[in-house]
Amino acid sequence: MAPFIANSLGCLLLLFLASSSTFSDALTDLEVQYIAHRQLLTFDQSGKEVGDQTGGGGGLDPNLKFENPRLKNAYIALQAWKKGIYSDPFNFTANWVGPDVCKYSGVFCAPAQDGSKLNVVAGIDLNHQDIAGYLPQELGLLTDLALFHLNSNRFCGIIPMSFCNMSIMFEFDVSNNRLVGSFPQAVLCWKEAKFVDIRFNNFEGCIPPEIFTRPLDALFLNNNRFSCSIPPTLGRSTVSVVTMAFNNISGCIPHSIGAMPNVQEIMLAGNSLGGCFPSEIGNLRNVTVLDVSGSGFVGPIPSSFAQLKSVERLDISCNRMTGSIPEEICKLPALKNFTFASNFFTGVAPACNPQSRKDVVIDDGNNCLAGRPMQKPAKDCDPAVTKPVDCSKDVCSGGGSPPKKAESPTEDPHAPVHSPPPPVQSPPPPAPVHSPPPPVLSPPPPAPVHSPPPPVQSPPPPAPVHSPPPPVHSPPPPVHSPPPPVHSPPPPPVQSPPPPVHSPPPPVVQKPPPKPEQSTPPPAKSSPPQPDVVLPPNLGYQYSSPPPPMFPGY
Repeated sequence: MAPFIANSLGCLLLLFLASSSTFSDALTDLEVQYIAHRQLLTFDQSGKEVGDQTGGGGGLDPNLKFENPRLKNAYIALQAWKKGIYSDPFNFTANWVGPDVCKYSGVFCAPAQDGSKLNVVAGIDLNHQDIAGYLPQELGLLTDLALFHLNSNRFCGIIPMSFCNMSIMFEFDVSNNRLVGSFPQAVLCWKEAKFVDIRFNNFEGCIPPEIFTRPLDALFLNNNRFSCSIPPTLGRSTVSVVTMAFNNISGCIPHSIGAMPNVQEIMLAGNSLGGCFPSEIGNLRNVTVLDVSGSGFVGPIPSSFAQLKSVERLDISCNRMTGSIPEEICKLPALKNFTFASNFFTGVAPACNPQSRKDVVIDDGNNCLAGRPMQKPAKDCDPAVTKPVDCSKDVCSGGGSPPKKAESPTEDPHAPVHSPPPPVQSPPPPAPVHSPPPPVLSPPPPAPVHSPPPPVQSPPPPAPVHSPPPPVHSPPPPVHSPPPPVHSPPPPPVQSPPPPVHSPPPPVVQKPPPKPEQSTPPPAKSSPPQPDVVLPPNLGYQYSSPPPPMFPGY
């Protein structure tokens, strides 16, 4: 019974991951609200930030001397950020003092790329430092920033729109934090960005259609709270890797998916998708990883799946699919792992028998296959098997009534796209004309917005996550607009695709509170320091699809 139990637990794990956007319990909800409140206090009622954003530095010590105005702006931005830090258990930002910002920990300078030859802040890398705080608007003064790495920290609040000023941003990684709000609109401003990783946060709402029209190479959106449907602009995306797993995305897979020119890895597991697969998936001749497990798909496997000549890992488990497994799929030349467990399949070709191919890992458990061990009981199979879905009449596969506009565009594919506005709470309707006004019993007005929050005792910062994703290495930008060189890269690339999705994250371990004013790092066994590394000039390194910060496979 062990395989049967394992298959069942695997599907339950998918459901748990789909309903849990992040495993980061490093901050309590009260602390998250407090930090977000501190960020909101830097905005006025119109949503604009309070204070100088021009780089003039009206409150600066006149005795401070700067090499050039851009380093002065960087000083203003980094000092504002340091004020927004709530906890720094390793004292990583302790040396963020004085005008020489190029000597600050995690801050890297290089000659500007605009021909001015000025020394500027070109990269920031605070990966794995367990820092809690928020991102101030003043960070938008870092207009020469090309690399921004914050993964595996405890930053809260929103990503300010001022990040739009980082016009040569190339590699952006804020994964595994506690960031909230809609999809960060500043990302859509960047014309040179190639790598965007915002997974393992609490972003919500719709994925903007424009993101798939940007010249990205890798896009990681998994383990958030995104909803709505996948935009039909997906087919225009230039990415080689895209992950949207473990959100609450609904609707159909858009037919445009077959037009993606470069994609090699697609992960859609653990969503609320449904219907039959579009046959256009078979056009993805370069895909090596396709994971659509636990997303509510029905019907048989499309025959077009036999055209996935490059696929190595195919996972359609934990759905409600029926019919038989075609022999052509199990004979795909590059196939190494094929999982179709926990469905309602009633037939399987001889080549798909786990004992028939020793070079391929095949998992067929918890189906309705006669003569195979560890299958569903007949009473569970009968409802699905006796009333199979006819995909020729299914909207998602192209049959039936026309699909909704959000799932099958009719407009010019080259026309500009626009994100739908964020949901707005409707105001209450006015009182009826003939009803008398209620008694006026106005409560006392709330405290002004700018009043400081009550003192909050600093909580014990938890140990950093034990298995975060290593920073990834991005390819060089297009020759016409390279990012500035940076002097400290993330760790080495991960070459292999992510492993299967059935291993749970490690538990979070709480540690005692740090001493006031002078926090000391925890023992090496909790969070070993990262080795110093040297970045080659011009960001000339490559990256591959990295593992997630907390759950293998994404």
